[in-house]
Amino acid sequence: MNASTQPPSPSNPMATLCRVISAHAPTAGDFATRIAALGVYRRHAPAPPITCIVEPSIVLVAQGAKEMVIGSDVFPYDTSRFLVTSLNIPANSAVTMASEAAPCLGLVFRLDLRTLAELIAQDGRLPLSGQAFHTSAGVGELSPKLLQSFTRLIELLEEPDAIPTLWPLIQREIHYRLLLSDQAPLLRYIASVGSKGHRIAKAIDWMKLNYAAPLRVDELASQVQMGLSTFHHHFRQLTAMSPLQYQKWLRLNEAKRLMLNEHLDAATAAFKVGYESPSQFSREYGRQFGTPPKRDITGLRLGAERSGATTPSLP
Repeated sequence: MNASTQPPSPSNPMATLCRVISAHAPTAGDFATRIAALGVYRRHAPAPPITCIVEPSIVLVAQGAKEMVIGSDVFPYDTSRFLVTSLNIPANSAVTMASEAAPCLGLVFRLDLRTLAELIAQDGRLPLSGQAFHTSAGVGELSPKLLQSFTRLIELLEEPDAIPTLWPLIQREIHYRLLLSDQAPLLRYIASVGSKGHRIAKAIDWMKLNYAAPLRVDELASQVQMGLSTFHHHFRQLTAMSPLQYQKWLRLNEAKRLMLNEHLDAATAAFKVGYESPSQFSREYGRQFGTPPKRDITGLRLGAERSGATTPSLP
């Protein structure tokens, strides 16, 4: 029996994680917490991959098992291994082990790349790695010290008055522990100012703010001080898509959000995110999500009504 199938012992920090997460995720779904960078989740059954946007973050499983698929890379993780993602990228997330009796429980902790960069600059034991990476995600071993840091973080939810004082300290400690983990080279590659990974991260930040504007890849490459071919190469390595494909992904997901949450019609949403042709938008939306915009949104709303939710949620 592996670690992900064993029920947590009362003396194990995992027991604390399971108890607090269960209290803040009482039903299946994803839940925000009083700590802005921390979310918790619960799943009651295995589930096939669903498309999601992945922020720079750490995903921990306190019970059960999951996997993330980015491009052709598969990253399985459970109670002994954490998932780290270092860029905002599209991915597919699946639940591989969960049941009503032993739901998949876990947390998502959003990384602060500025904190990582500060720690790298201040601590001589955290040098910049010259290693390059073909992906922006990895799976690392959950060490006892890192687990203890996350346990202290989750326990803050039971002491809300202490959050303003203790949260900044624990947040910094977690980032420090991550820079001593086996995933430190990946995090240094993305967070260290001047690295190619950091330049791609800056380009992605710009694209997220300017997704509706025409994308001139040569100008964006110059903006982050990279040659065009080098920029293309590293962007595709880290995101599993080209810059233009990434912009299209951003536009389509924002349009979906606008139709769902702000009740815009397809044509209005298309123009708002930068499309000039509603018919082109409908074609690309259908290729991305498997069904035309109107049918997709109608189906999501009907599904939400059947489940009793007031608003359908995006994956």
